[in-house]
Amino acid sequence: MDDLEPRKRSDALDALIREDLSMKSVEELTDRIELLKGEIERISAEIGKKQNSRDAAEAFFRK
Repeated sequence: MDDLEPRKRSDALDALIREDLSMKSVEELTDRIELLKGEIERISAEIGKKQNSRDAAEAFFRK
């Protein structure tokens, strides 16, 4: 039943979103963008794996 409930964002994500960026240098901001792009790729790969598993299960049970 917990899977049906909306999940709260993590504290780390909330802190990241709320962080004041005005004191960061261009290099720090650029590095941060690259790290976030890497995280997006990692998350996208995980979504793909989960979708593939779900699709395989759906195909199995349709037979």
